[in-house]
Amino acid sequence: MTRLCLMLAAALSVGFTAANANPLTLDPARSQVTFVSRQMNVPVEGRFQRFSAQIHFDAKKPEAARASLDIDTASIDAGSPEASAEVIRKPWLHTAQFPKASFVSSAVRPLGGDRYEVIGQMNIKGKTLPLTAPFTVKSQGGALVFEGVLVLKRLDFGIGDGPWNDPDTVANEVQIRFRLAAK
Repeated sequence: MTRLCLMLAAALSVGFTAANANPLTLDPARSQVTFVSRQMNVPVEGRFQRFSAQIHFDAKKPEAARASLDIDTASIDAGSPEASAEVIRKPWLHTAQFPKASFVSSAVRPLGGDRYEVIGQMNIKGKTLPLTAPFTVKSQGGALVFEGVLVLKRLDFGIGDGPWNDPDTVANEVQIRFRLAAK
C-alpha cells in the first residue's frame, strides 16, 4: 500500500557541498535518489524523479566542502501509480503542504581514501533533524560522483501517521541511496 516511498524523502537526506568557489553542476541524467523500505517485511523500492543539489567540493580541502539537496517530494515513484498517489497524501509526505525535503550540510569529514562523511540538517515534512551520511567520491567520465547509503527513521519525521505508524506494518527504517554526478 503506502509503499513508504516517502521515507526516501530522507534520501533527500544526502547532499554535499564542497570547497570550490563555484558550485559543481549536477548531471541529472547520471544522478539518482532512491529508497528501500519494508512493508509487512517485504522490500519496497522507489525513487524521486526531481531533485537539485548545490555541491562545493575540493578533495584537497574536504573540510571546506558545502552541500545542499532539495527533493521535490511529489516526484516520488513508489513503484505503482496507486502507491505513488498514496504516499503524497497527508499521512505520508503531505506534499500539498510540504512540497520539498531538504538537506543542508554543516561539515564534511574525510574518513580515508575516497570515503567521507557529511553532517547536516535534514528537513522533511516540516521537521528538521541532524543527519550524518557516509559517502564516497570518485572521478568518472569527467565528473565527480558522490555515492552513499544511509538509514532514515520515518517516524522521526512524522511519515506514516495513523494506522501506518506501526513499525510492524511499515518498518521505521528506510534505506536511502544517492548517486550525484557533478562537473
